[in-house]
Amino acid sequence: MTERTESAVRLVILLAIGAMAGAAAFTHVHDLSVAHGQPNWIGWANAVAVELMTIYLGLELRARRRAGRPVGLVGSLLVAFALLSLAAQVAEAESSVWGWTVAAVPSLAFLALVKVVLSNAPITPPAVEPDQPDAYRYEEPAEATEVEPVRPTVPAPAVVPAVLPPRAVQPNRPHVVGIIR
Repeated sequence: MTERTESAVRLVILLAIGAMAGAAAFTHVHDLSVAHGQPNWIGWANAVAVELMTIYLGLELRARRRAGRPVGLVGSLLVAFALLSLAAQVAEAESSVWGWTVAAVPSLAFLALVKVVLSNAPITPPAVEPDQPDAYRYEEPAEATEVEPVRPTVPAPAVVPAVLPPRAVQPNRPHVVGIIR
């Protein structure tokens, strides 16, 4: 098969599993909401909110990864909504290990597909275009080096000893040597 055909087959499988998992999840969330006192339309509103939030958060996570932005909060919300959907499916199941397992299959299949699809998103941020403002550019800071501060040098004053002729020095008087500049 060519790469194009293989991609088309993968897309059809993804859509089929997504549609079936979505239908099962919508139904379970709706039925659980109605069984616990919500009107029929609110049951559908809950199903739409839970299931579409899961899909939206998956798309948002992928977009953030492509842009190199943080994904922690979005990833946590995705897991929370997926677990909420999974809990609704398990709550509607027969109280047995097989009942819970079979009820969990649509959500687990959907989560596995989301993980596979999202793992194809590049993690590195896109290259900065030259016409973008400097505020969006990131450059590594230059490595700091220790530099001895430059201190101005002051020339030492010239000291010229005063040489007095021998007869100028008198024995009982102090001898004075001057500095001539």
